[in-house]
Amino acid sequence: MGLVVGKIILKNPQKPELAPLEVEVLADSGAVHLSIPQHIQMQLELEEVTTKEIILTDGSRKFVPYVGPVEVHFKNRVGFTGALVMGDQALLGAIPMEDMDLVILPKQRTLDVNPNSPNVATSVAK
Repeated sequence: MGLVVGKIILKNPQKPELAPLEVEVLADSGAVHLSIPQHIQMQLELEEVTTKEIILTDGSRKFVPYVGPVEVHFKNRVGFTGALVMGDQALLGAIPMEDMDLVILPKQRTLDVNPNSPNVATSVAK
């Protein structure tokens, strides 16, 4: 399929006076969380809530800061989540994508709103 990237807007909802950041993000439905580099955490003044242990692709384990809340915007969608602070590129995982009803379109290699619900995010709440 190849890499899928998109642009999202990140905000700190606890500090609305801070300018939002437009960020290029790798969309990865195999990942779980939003991950951001430390420089984004610093720019948005996101406070560390806790530490999470993560398992990397090589099976090794590492502790990383978990910050939030983070307000995420993509087109006509908005969601709130926490973020792991790690790496040098932002990564959008399954939880925030599901929350905002976003999909990966493999043929176009793009991130987009769910074409079955283009106007309003849909969630299953059963």
